[in-house]
Amino acid sequence: MFGFGQLIGILKKSPKKIVFTEGEDSRILEASSRLLASNFLHPILIGNEEKIMNAAEESGFNIRGAEIIDPMEYEDIDEMAECLYELRKNKGMTLEKAKATCQQANYFGTMLVKMGKADALLAMALLEQEGLGSVACDGGFEQVDDGLLHGLGVRESATGGNTVLAMGDCAINIKPNEDELAEIAIDCAECAKIFGIDPKIAFLSYSTYGSGAGEDVDKMRNAAQKAKDLAPDLLIAGEMQFDAAVSPRVARTKCPGDPVAGSANTFIFPDINAGNIGYKIAQRLGGFDAYGPIMLGLNAPINDLSRGCNASEVYSMAIVTAALA
Repeated sequence: MFGFGQLIGILKKSPKKIVFTEGEDSRILEASSRLLASNFLHPILIGNEEKIMNAAEESGFNIRGAEIIDPMEYEDIDEMAECLYELRKNKGMTLEKAKATCQQANYFGTMLVKMGKADALLAMALLEQEGLGSVACDGGFEQVDDGLLHGLGVRESATGGNTVLAMGDCAINIKPNEDELAEIAIDCAECAKIFGIDPKIAFLSYSTYGSGAGEDVDKMRNAAQKAKDLAPDLLIAGEMQFDAAVSPRVARTKCPGDPVAGSANTFIFPDINAGNIGYKIAQRLGGFDAYGPIMLGLNAPINDLSRGCNASEVYSMAIVTAALA
């Protein structure tokens, strides 16, 4: 599988601890059993120990060696509550409410990472809980999504190699402005490098260098220029149609000599509609595997799992998330 050997190699050199907030979920238990059979990533399961062990036994998964923590019995809950209170007191949180909040699995897991007791976290429906972003990035929830990479995909090519693409933002920012798009592009490029991608970034549009007109065209053109100004060392092009971005033949006609056109591998979409549709077309019709969303801009690797994920996806995302640490 693309790049996973490289990521596992990173983790073998520096083993990490990853929190799973749904400790009783059979997919989490299966992924944890696979991780425990290795020595590069140690799972921490959140929940009642007896229920978790019973669920594992019923499903036939060996999780001996996993750390299991019950928020209702955690001996350092007062210390954790104090930490959360300091983070959220300007939002009206009391110390009593902080303690009750810390006993919720997603908050508890996030605070374990925040306090340095774990290196990364993987959870389901994480972003649906209001305030978690503030915990994860010191009160900057507005910045959590400024570089979400969803659709890191891989497909076996006809020659036996891997085609790896990065796409952003496909899951969180509904209609990012020019400045946000520029930041998304730079964050996506930095994340893509971890997966062995030499980023060639295309700001996608229905226009290629002025072939069309409109506010959305202007937005993508201006965003591309802002990204170039912020990161002159990156290869960035746009505004650009998708065919010009990926087809050398079309690129020779529409934008000859452009260093990105025809070979782009990192795609910046104008809004969530385009991004979400685009990555799912690649996944369902193009035969790509999709990994993500990968949230950037936080103080520690914390990622969200789809409710419909399978155990293999949990395992893969755990490796991706921990490697970002």
